[in-house]
Parts: sequence; C-alpha cells; structure tokens
Amino acid sequence: MSDERKLLPTLDPSRLESLRGIEYWRSLEELARTPEFEAMLRRDENAVAAEGFDRRDLLKFAGVSLALAGLSGCTRQPTEKIVPYVRQPEEVVPGGKPLFFATAMTVSGYATGLLVESHSGRPTKIEGNPLHPASRGAADLFAQASLYTLYDPDRSQTLEHLDEIRPWAAFLRAARQAADQEKKNGGAGLRILTETVSSPTLASQLRGLMQAFPGARWIQWEPASADNVREGARLAFGQDVDVVADLDGADVILSLGADFLACGPAHLALTRQFARRRRPETGAMNRLYVVESVSSVTGANADHRLPVPAHALEEIARRIASSLGVGGAAPQGSGSAATADAFAAAAAADLKAHAGKSVVLVGPEQPPAVHAIGYALNHALGNFGRTLRTIEPVAERASNQLAALTELCADMAAGRVSTIVILGGNPVYSAPADLEFGKALARVPSRVHLSLYKDETSAACQWHIPETHYLEAWSDARAYDGTVSIVQPLIAPLYDGRSAHEVVAALSGLPESSAYDVVRGYWRGRMGRDFESAWRSALHDGVVPDTASPEKAVSVVGGIPPAAPAPAREAGALELVFRTDPKVYDGRFANNGWLQELPDPITRTAWDNAVLFSLETAQTLGIEKQDVVALSAGGRTLEAAAWVEPGLPAGVAVLRLGYGRRLGGKVAAGVGFDAYRLRRSDALWAAEGLTVRKTGRTHPIACTQMHQNMEGRDIVRASSLEEYAKGGAKEGGEHGDVAEEQPPSLYAPHPSDTYAWAMAIDLSACVGCNACVVACQAENNIPVVGKDQVRRGREMHWLRIDHYYGGAPANPRHFFQPVPCMHCEDAPCELVCPVGATVHSAEGLNDMVYNRCVGTRYCSNNCPYKVRRFNFYHFSTQFRAPSMRMLANPDVTVRWRGVMEKCTYCVQRINGAKIDSELAGRKVRDGEITPACAQTCPAEAIVFGDLADEGSRVSKLRASKRGYALLAELGTRPRTSYLGAVRNPNPALPDPVTTAFPRTALDDETGQK
Repeated sequence: MSDERKLLPTLDPSRLESLRGIEYWRSLEELARTPEFEAMLRRDENAVAAEGFDRRDLLKFAGVSLALAGLSGCTRQPTEKIVPYVRQPEEVVPGGKPLFFATAMTVSGYATGLLVESHSGRPTKIEGNPLHPASRGAADLFAQASLYTLYDPDRSQTLEHLDEIRPWAAFLRAARQAADQEKKNGGAGLRILTETVSSPTLASQLRGLMQAFPGARWIQWEPASADNVREGARLAFGQDVDVVADLDGADVILSLGADFLACGPAHLALTRQFARRRRPETGAMNRLYVVESVSSVTGANADHRLPVPAHALEEIARRIASSLGVGGAAPQGSGSAATADAFAAAAAADLKAHAGKSVVLVGPEQPPAVHAIGYALNHALGNFGRTLRTIEPVAERASNQLAALTELCADMAAGRVSTIVILGGNPVYSAPADLEFGKALARVPSRVHLSLYKDETSAACQWHIPETHYLEAWSDARAYDGTVSIVQPLIAPLYDGRSAHEVVAALSGLPESSAYDVVRGYWRGRMGRDFESAWRSALHDGVVPDTASPEKAVSVVGGIPPAAPAPAREAGALELVFRTDPKVYDGRFANNGWLQELPDPITRTAWDNAVLFSLETAQTLGIEKQDVVALSAGGRTLEAAAWVEPGLPAGVAVLRLGYGRRLGGKVAAGVGFDAYRLRRSDALWAAEGLTVRKTGRTHPIACTQMHQNMEGRDIVRASSLEEYAKGGAKEGGEHGDVAEEQPPSLYAPHPSDTYAWAMAIDLSACVGCNACVVACQAENNIPVVGKDQVRRGREMHWLRIDHYYGGAPANPRHFFQPVPCMHCEDAPCELVCPVGATVHSAEGLNDMVYNRCVGTRYCSNNCPYKVRRFNFYHFSTQFRAPSMRMLANPDVTVRWRGVMEKCTYCVQRINGAKIDSELAGRKVRDGEITPACAQTCPAEAIVFGDLADEGSRVSKLRASKRGYALLAELGTRPRTSYLGAVRNPNPALPDPVTTAFPRTALDDETGQK
C-alpha cells in the first residue's frame, strides 16, 4: 500500500479505480522484473503515447502499467461499483426487464415520436414510436445519437454570468430587474430570439410575454428555415398553408431538389411509404424522377436523375410545366440541352399518364417560384386531395425568419435593443455572414443565452444558462401533420439545466413555475373533464389524440409566377451550393462523436465537410482529392479541402453546413470548415461568382470506402423491372433460392433442432440513410475511435453501408449495400482461431468469446467480408467519464483493448426473447426478435427470423428469385442474404438500368483513386 500512496498525488483521481484491488499483481510483477514484463511495459507506454498523452503523462503511468494489462496480454476491466436503492421502486427490478417510455425529439421545430428504453432510471436506447405519424416505428440517426448528447461531458454544466458561476436565484433577480426596467417603455428594447417553435405550450407562453410587453419582438431563426416553402405557398394559394404528402398512392414522384428520403420533418414517414412501393412482389412499383444540384440520398435512389446547376433547376421545372400545358411556352436557356429536354418531356408525360396518382415535391432550399410551380403542377394533375392535402400551418410563423433576423441585426446595431434573450440556437455562428450578427449583438447591454453547450453565442453573452436535454425536461411539440406529443423526461437533469419554459416563466414573473407545471397547466383546460386520465393516456401513447392540424380548403390562385431575368454570369465562374449536412445537420450535432464518425452516405467520408467538385470541374481546375483550395465568393474567402464526387453537375461546388466550430465541445472544435463564413443573406443556398484557387497544401480526409470496384464479383445485383418481370438471367447466376447458389461443401452441415437465425436485406428498399449504423452503435456499446484511426481503416462500426456506382461518371447510378457479419455456416474465421474465441453456436450464430481472444487477428485476415473489428487501443475509455458510463447498454459488455468484435445479430435480444418464450412454454414467434438495425430502419429493408420456420418472413425472402448470398462461390454459406435491387426506369429515356450490374468500377472508368 505504501507504493500506492506514493503514486496517489500524481494520478488523476478518476484513474484510481483501475488501480485499487489489483495492487498485489502489480507488486509481484514489478518485483520479478522479467523480460516479458519489461517488453509489456514498453508496449503499454507506446500505446498510451499513441492516444495523445504527453511525456509527463507517460511518467505518471509508467509505474502502474500493469494495472492496465494482465499477464495474458489482455486488459483487466476496471472495478465498477453499484449503489443499491434506499427504497426500490416497485416497477424496477435490478437486472430485470427495462421500461419503455414515449416521448418526442424536436428538430427545427418539428417532433418525431420516440420510445426510449430505460434501465434503472437511465435511458440507454431509442426506438421509433409506431403510434406516431412522423416515425411510424422508425428512428433516424439524429434520434439514435441523441443519447450520446444527453451524456456528453462537454455539455454546459453551470449557469454563468461573465464567466463566473452563479446560482439560478441570481438570474431570477436579474430577470426581474430587467423586466421591471423594460415595462417602463412597454418592452420596446426587449427581443426574444428562438428557433422554430411548434410547442403549443411555449408558443402560448411567448404570446403571453408579448402581450405583457407590447413593444417587444419575438424572432425565430433557423439556418435551414422554411421561408421559401412558406413564400411559395403564399405565391400559389395567397395564404399560409402546409402541404402534406402521402406516397402510398403515388405511382410517379418528381423531386425538384427535395431530399425527402433523408431530411425534413416527414422524411421517416415518406421513406416508409416510398420503400413499400419499391418491392416488385408487392404490386406496382413507383417511379422516381429527381432533379438536383447535389448528390443526395433521394437522388441516389432515383430511377432517373438529372444533375443541374442550382440556377438551372427552375428552368427545368418550367419546361415540365410547359409540357403539361401549365405556364405557357418552355423557356430557352442553359437547360435546353438534349438530355434535359428528354428528361422534362418524359417526366411530364409520365406524370400526365398518372394524374391523381402522382406527386411533385420541392426542396426547402429552392426559391419560392419553384415551390409555386410545384403546387401548380400538382393542381393541374389533380393530386390535391389524393396524394397531397393542405392543412393549417403547424409551426408558429410570425414572419419571414430571414427578414426578421435582418431587422433584429439592424435594431441591435442601432442601439434599439436593451435586452435580448436567445432561447436555443447559435446565431453568432449560423447567421448569414453579411449580417455580422456577433458585432451587432455586442452592442446590446443585457444578453442571455440558453443552450446545451457553451458555444459561440454563449461566449458573446453575459448570461449563459445550461439547457436541459429533451430527455431531461417536460415540454410538448407538434409533428409535421400537427399531431401533438407530450415530451416527458426519462431522467432528472444531469446538470443544473433549465428549459425554455422555465426561462420564459421567469421573464413573465412566474419564477417558481417548473416546466412540468407549465405544460400540465396548458393542457389542463384542453383535454376535457377527465384530465388525469387523458394526460396519462397521452403520456403512454406518445400522442395527444385529435390534435392533427385540420385540412384547409385552398385553391391555386397565383399560377406560375413569371421568370425573373437571368443575371449575367462570368465565364468560368462557378456556383457554390450550400446544404445541411446529413450527419451534423446545421451544426447543432457537431459535438456528437457518433455522428462525426459516421460516414457520409454518398462520399463515405467522416470527420470533415470537404468541398465537393464533379470530375469534370476538378479536372478543369487541376484539383485532386484532399487538395486545400481557397473559395472566394461575395468578397469573402474560405479555405477548405476538396473532394471529387461523381454525379455532381459541372461548374458547381457543394459545401455542407455545420462544421468549422470554434466552441461547443471538444469533438466539434476544429473539425471541418465553416461554410457559414461564405453564406450571405441574399444567397442562402446558392451563390454565383465563386472562384477557386489551389493553395498548394493538402488536408487529410478520412474515408471508409476509397473505391467502388467489385473486382468482377457479383457483390451488388440489380435489374430493371421489365427484365425482372420477364424472369431473365442476370450475370453471375440465375434468380432463385439462395440455397441453389451454394456450392457443395466438404464440411458437415450444422443441423439445428431449435432455431436457425438468419437475416435478409432488401437492396431494392434500402435507401442508405445510415440510421441502422447508429442504432447498432448505440445498442452494442461501439466506441468512437477518432479521425486518425478511421484513416488507418480501424473504424469500429459493426455494420457498414457500402456505396457502389455504375454507369457514366457524370451521372452514375447508385446502389447501397448494408454489410453486417454474414454468420457463415462454414465460417473461415472459426477455422484459424488458435484459442477458440470465435465459435459456431447450435443456432447458427458465429459467436465471439471475448475472454478467450488474445488478439491474433487471424480471424479478420481470413474473413472475406471484412466485417470484424479489432480494438487496437483503449477505445472504450470514453465510457470512463462519469456521465458516459450511463450511456452503455447493460445487456452488452464493454470490450477492452486487444479484443476482436463484430455483429452478433443482437444476441442479447435473441436470448431475451428465448427466455420469455421458454417461460411461456412455447417457441419464439416470427417477428418477435428484431435486431437494432432492423427495428430502426425506416424502409423496413432488414428482416430477421428463424430459417427453421418455413413460414417465417426470412425463409420466404431467401427463397425469392431476387435472393442471393454475398460471395456464395466461396462456400461460406452465409446466414445473411440479400435481395437484388430492382429499379423502374422509363423506357422512353436512355440508359435504363440493365439486367446485370456493371462489372467495371467507376474508378476504373475515371482513373480516380
């Protein structure tokens, strides 16, 4: 013990847990000082150094290296302590079944209904609420990753005034004094800045505050606002109205820049509706046309895609309208190429042939005129009342958000604002650069900011209030169709956080009101006489019944607005297109390690937002991947790394928002490039006149898939609907039962008299949205490894989604393929493991025994699918932070250094269902077990079940003529099988999807590496 006391002053207290309880092992080995011990000591020092510790840290850890590694070369787990309940709740049994609670997550003002799994009072997993219209049982990657944000130790933890910690009572006194001062002039100097608000309770509070201070102003600002959508509706209908789509009855879909499969308040519901019509066995397939300026998830799933510059998209929309007899003659201009003409004519004819069973969707980034054209097209096709319906606006919309923000900046700069309260958001970072929001804010005498992180806006305010996570506070919110959900907390606030309801209550003179009291008080008079019963029902179901927005009868009054004169364009100048990021959105999720490390669905890059160029543009500029270029637009310059992406239109550069943060957490700071520095108020989504200059430097980009070459193998199989209907052959084998493709084996079969677990993945339904990857990470305690390790090919995801191109580089076809462990019946990994760490279960699972693994990695070398992951370093040390320990799923072990791991088909869920069925005296029913990836999938592309049950869904799918096994020629007999992708191209357009997927990789055609 004396040795330990000598080390105590130099050690971080959080690291002492791994030291206690194993001191005798340490003393014994240090006393022997064997050559093996010395070699192990050097290995541990090198490993620690590789993780980013300096020389001083190495000296601290040298004396306790054996506390980090045992004699076998495997690491001993740190001691974990538990604290029993003083009074155990009746519904909580330690080690028993978790509880599930309904709540909702809000992004940009719109709610998605969720079911949250809770173990002993701590949330551990999120799923979609099948009763909620926006989720329908699915959950996107933002919802899955929100648990990481909940337990993030970088979250703001203290209320501060001028960087000094203050109690809540101090803010209440300051708020009361400010309110008293503002009342003297009717609140003329008071401004409230929020994000988009759909919460009925918060909207009621803010309206009440505006009545108490008649001169005050309430401004809403979202970097990805729906201003263009609203203005387009006003052009078309003459009033505010929301339009809700229903793709169940849509045979033909035209997307004008709408990435409806990956983003937007209704994207989960639309994805589910879209995917159900992509399976040729279930009936008539739909057909999707996409016109876009970027490579999106929706465009990648299109049957026909037309890449055009942002300024030319409106022209294509007018050509389609003209072909349908709407809006007069077709315009003449840059979009008059033969390809664009053919596309417009074919799309228009197809829409006309399916009038009333079609839909035209327009992206929120498009100008109001394009939205008005889309509404006019839907009206002419008779889609309203069938595939579209109009409802009363869902969100509170006091004014145009950009116009209101511009006015606010002018008022602050002129000294007309004395107090500003910013509830959420980060406008210092995300406001248009030309408004110089930060400089104007500095002129306001009293500034308050409520936020999850101490970010750029918090640093510019005197008062910073830590915000509660949505899983920590009561609230309510509305879905895209108006349906209300009560947001109920799953855990008490981890830090001294407050909700927007409490801050507004304090400003309104009700400082003692809690969010629970405020929300219940609002609904008490709106749920009928039996309030308590209705309240409990709303909490249980996750929806408040009969709250959807009523339909609103409107007519198209504006028609198609006249085209604006085209501005002069300099020869050789490029167009810069801005889009939200599919992982960190507008930057609000930038400090989430799960999302930062998640590969982009198209480029497969992580930890950066490189500026994207087409192959043609890159060759013209002499740019290669990872070159640092200087982007200049509107008098501002930004340096960013370049990336070459097939499928982009020539003359366009694409830059995603949400990166280049200075503050907001250790994960977000310094990652990527700040696109907001080039974003102007007059060019929020596209800026012309971009110039690009090479700097001569390079910036390393982490990418998980550097090429798309299938090396002549049938990895992805695809055919057109016409060829599929004929039952034609495909290159590499006939369509048929998976078993028919299996070559004979010298090994004895693995019969099972119980269960034979298997998985089938439908490539025709999978949209590549990445939700399954994050769901797997959350369920199975998969660590974040960082950019450097991803660049070395050491990412830890148990499930990856490979992205393949086919066809011409200028406009290739895209296909996605989720790849988990194949759970081979004749597994190559099992044959080479010298310690029997990877074994075959009686039910066909390829199991990993972590305690046996000594890290030879022979199994990974012998796996043809490359689905096994190895812990090179202590990646799981992220769980050592006190708050992050609560993130781990207690049903799954946390792996340590030197262990191989991989997909287990969520064996913990399998065993849980088996225990329940055995207690009930029956076998597991089909559909009773759903792995995390399948449960969250909005497209329902993943099916899991028992092959021993011939009536199970997975058995039927494996017998489908679309079914095939990946690399079946190797004789591994995988339990994971695929259904080939089927596309539904229009025969009137050239380059339809052929029966056989091209064997030549796009990289081979273009020379790109």
